[in-house]
Amino acid sequence: MREEFEKIAVAGKIEGRHIEPLIHLTTSGYCMHRSWGFGRIKTVDTVFARFTIDFPNKPGHTMDLAFAAESLRPISKDHVLARKAADLEGLRQMAALNHLDLIKLVLNSNGGKATVDQIQQALVPDIIRDDWKKWWETAKREMKKDGHFQVPLKKTEPVVYQTEEVSLQDRLLGEFRAAKGLKARVAVATELVKNSDDLTDKPAAAAEVIPALNAEIATHQRTQPAVALEAIFVRDDLRAAANLPPAEGELTAALLWASEAKFAVLMEMLPAAKHRRALESFKATNPEHWSDAVRTSLNSVSARLCREFASLLMQEGKTAELKETLARLISQHSASSELLLWLGKDRSDTFADILGPEVFRAMLTAMERDQFNEKRSNRLREFVVDDQSLLADLTAAADLEVIKDLTRTLQLSSVFDDMDKRSLLARLVKSHPAVQSLVTGEQTKQEATLVVSWESLERRNSEYRELVDKKIPANSKEIAIARSYGDLSENHEFKAAKEMQGILKKRKAELEILLSRARGTDFANARTDVVSIGTVVTAFDLEENVVETFTILGAWDFDADKNIISYLTPVGQALLNRSVGEVVEFELHGAQHRHRIDRIEPYAASELPAPPTIAESRSAEPPTPNAPAAESSPVEASGENPVPFSA
Repeated sequence: MREEFEKIAVAGKIEGRHIEPLIHLTTSGYCMHRSWGFGRIKTVDTVFARFTIDFPNKPGHTMDLAFAAESLRPISKDHVLARKAADLEGLRQMAALNHLDLIKLVLNSNGGKATVDQIQQALVPDIIRDDWKKWWETAKREMKKDGHFQVPLKKTEPVVYQTEEVSLQDRLLGEFRAAKGLKARVAVATELVKNSDDLTDKPAAAAEVIPALNAEIATHQRTQPAVALEAIFVRDDLRAAANLPPAEGELTAALLWASEAKFAVLMEMLPAAKHRRALESFKATNPEHWSDAVRTSLNSVSARLCREFASLLMQEGKTAELKETLARLISQHSASSELLLWLGKDRSDTFADILGPEVFRAMLTAMERDQFNEKRSNRLREFVVDDQSLLADLTAAADLEVIKDLTRTLQLSSVFDDMDKRSLLARLVKSHPAVQSLVTGEQTKQEATLVVSWESLERRNSEYRELVDKKIPANSKEIAIARSYGDLSENHEFKAAKEMQGILKKRKAELEILLSRARGTDFANARTDVVSIGTVVTAFDLEENVVETFTILGAWDFDADKNIISYLTPVGQALLNRSVGEVVEFELHGAQHRHRIDRIEPYAASELPAPPTIAESRSAEPPTPNAPAAESSPVEASGENPVPFSA
């Protein structure tokens, strides 16, 4: 192509300096544009002096040769991008069978080195279509064993390919000697432990590394105890791998724990991967007092450490002590936001008796405290807002009055902005519709007062207490047990328990609405000049020529044998506020009835049980005898299906 380009240059279509770049472009057949990316040169038109190039988003793009020479960079046929364009399937096969060859190809395409992100960008998703993380871990292990790759400890540093082969042991020991600071040396020593099976002479490597670590452990004991403890752990692991005895006078984990009083501070300074080992080490050093120290530190560490602490305590049979500590911190509203964040996130069935509305109160208190502490994060607040089921779970078994009080507390809280607060209140209303009037400040006709007898009120209260105190907690235990059986998709016991949970919660919400509207009475002093709640009405059926008696009582009262009907039934609604001598018409069972009221008498209140005390019922104030009739049907108003009495 040189001769053709020279002719074009003589013709003035390109400049002489463009000839060499154009030769490189046509020889390779691939190029890179700073804006359009990788391109494949399809044709060279020497007549019109232009290229036809396929770019990813510009196929068949034509480009003037002079402009191409200025703006395009040639790409070698051995470049990973060129190989992808020419033989993608071959690269996929290389990825499956020859990890190192593929990595070498990417590194050579990037000048001999590339970061992990650059390698991933070159291979995913075209070449590696499955689990990149798993593929990379396998490739990284192979690179460490191979003598040509330098694999850095930090992800941001590049992987380097070197022609000269260096053994894994020599490379790691070289990195250890070059490492500056104990933390950097610990990182290299950790790699030695991980790859100990591939070392050529483990005792020799350990003999060099261990004394160096011991010297720095002693100097870091007081200034950086967490780093010193990490070094002790990796030193002990390396010694065990090389089967060497301990050195005389070296600092051990037990000696460090004995000299370090700030247990929680040291634990926070350790990386998460070392938490469990450090805890086990502390426990072995303090067999008598370790659990007290761990429980005391629960309130001053991160949520992640709270989980580790709790796991160890439960593993060692200290669950009762752990629960006692949690209950005390929650009841005193002194629990930290991180402790409550862990407890709220986990919501383990182990703590079912603790996870109640008081936990949310403690959360509000902790968040209010954190408002004045600049060092605290907003993690707990963000979690409370984001977790859609938290409020429902914490208040599932709570009394209605407790939920009402919690609603008022949330309304007054300064922790959340208006949008988040409305969202949280909406979740409370969804789980407990009875508190809607507190949130909206309105009371609908559906929420009108229900006049009920003390006897029926006690029955409803008993049903509610049975749900809250027995059935819902028992159902929670059933769910926990069923969950332990394994695969939830095929776990019929778990599905049945969850379905029952929905039924119980729905009935609890219904009862809360009814009980919030109910006002108990003994029907004393009922008006008898007209039909009212708590009267016995004698009426004459004008169609059947028979005398019938109706005892009109509370919303939840019905007894066909005793002629007792609710004032909310169609018959009760038709009779209310009518006087002696009036003819009343009403429809019953699809037929029209006409009754003349002959007598109105007060109901014998002594036949009903005495009203409960204030301690027994929060609905102790009786309404006026002539409570207004609700406009809703009996089914809508009471949640039941009372059957109106008819002779």
